[in-house]
Amino acid sequence: MEISKGVEMLQLVFHEYVIHPMLLWDHEMAVLVDTGFPGQLEDLRVAMEKVHVPFDKLKAVILTHQDFDHIGSLPEILQERSHQVKVYAHELDKPYIQGELPLLKNGDLENPPKGRVDHTLIDGQELPFCGGIQFIHTPGHTPGHISLYVKQSKTLIAGDSMYSENGILGGIHAPTTLDMDTARLSLKKYTDLDIASVVCYHGGLSNENVNDQIMKLINA
Repeated sequence: MEISKGVEMLQLVFHEYVIHPMLLWDHEMAVLVDTGFPGQLEDLRVAMEKVHVPFDKLKAVILTHQDFDHIGSLPEILQERSHQVKVYAHELDKPYIQGELPLLKNGDLENPPKGRVDHTLIDGQELPFCGGIQFIHTPGHTPGHISLYVKQSKTLIAGDSMYSENGILGGIHAPTTLDMDTARLSLKKYTDLDIASVVCYHGGLSNENVNDQIMKLINA
């Protein structure tokens, strides 16, 4: 689904799960935010081709956090485009993504996905890609969870800091959140942003009075 020019919400299906990685692009490059479950490389490739973005235009992968449904296809991406793609994540989740520590929520996986992180991100940092992507450290779901604010389209990529249902923000998903108090504090960081649309990895797009919706969640 097109959010705005050069901002696409992908939809991938894995068994009963529907997830929403994000694809950002301009004339120079494409950026993928999160990589789906293991084995979804071809799904990602097809989804990109549907919006006429060739896979070989991919130059950056940004990981919102370490959960395996977000880093799952990273190893396959790196195997195919190792020298052409740079990977970005928060330093607190980096050792889990790289396999130096067991995943906090899936530490019992026999063969967890792992890949390198080339650049670590700090709160408020901005990359010049695709008109400007601002990073917001929003811990709680994991220690190194980040959200992204795409400036040109006023789009908040919320990762798993919130979920949505039928276009309405449903709040924080408590069963998969490691620290609920910290996660609630993280939502307050969104109040400094002028947000037109929110994309949650689970549930997808919300674009009706989202600033008011976020305030209701904070004050609940």
